[in-house]
Amino acid sequence: MEILDIATKLNQIKSILPPQVTLVAVSKTKPESAILEAYNAGQRVFGENKIQEMAQKYEALPKDIQWHMIGHLQRNKVKYMAQFVDLIHGVDSFKTLVEINRQAEKHNRVINCLLQASIAQEETKFGLPFDDIEEILNSEELITLKNISIVGLMGMASFTDDLEQIEAEFKSLNTFFLKLKTVTLSEVEGQNSKLKTLSMGMSGDYLLAIKCGSNMVRIGSSIFGERHYV
Repeated sequence: MEILDIATKLNQIKSILPPQVTLVAVSKTKPESAILEAYNAGQRVFGENKIQEMAQKYEALPKDIQWHMIGHLQRNKVKYMAQFVDLIHGVDSFKTLVEINRQAEKHNRVINCLLQASIAQEETKFGLPFDDIEEILNSEELITLKNISIVGLMGMASFTDDLEQIEAEFKSLNTFFLKLKTVTLSEVEGQNSKLKTLSMGMSGDYLLAIKCGSNMVRIGSSIFGERHYV
């Protein structure tokens, strides 16, 4: 079987993505050399799940890379990425937004955030119920956070081979996302909340996620190969 290089695999994926879909190349645990190979093939958006590893890569790699934090976020580590992170995917509490805002203010930045919705049936998945997301978006407290911008939602489907279940979970989040975009929110909408991004789908289900409305996909193993843990 032919072993394809990173650039070839990346370009194959890009060739089938609709133009409105942003590809986040998930480079967690991968060496800087692998990221550079993807970078030299034109990729500029990379996702990491460990803040300090991402910070080290930020220091070593080209500065026009957009770094996305895609893992579960520990509030006490936000300070390590506040000066450079482009988008934080997994915000699942208002307290986390407050801390992101506090750290972003120190660097005179506005940090983009996605609220993580709970759509999977697994208890291990993080995320907010839909009602809690609406409450945050319509809260007067959100208006006071001048250094964050909520630009959309993120969701992870259940880890299952049941494609009908995965599709149902993706569709539920897309329906909710469209509802938020079409209903009249409080005065928060238009200040630090502009919903444009729906991040759903990974290497195993990104085509289904796109079919269900995703416009941002997080793909790692299909580009860089399987991760090996020690």
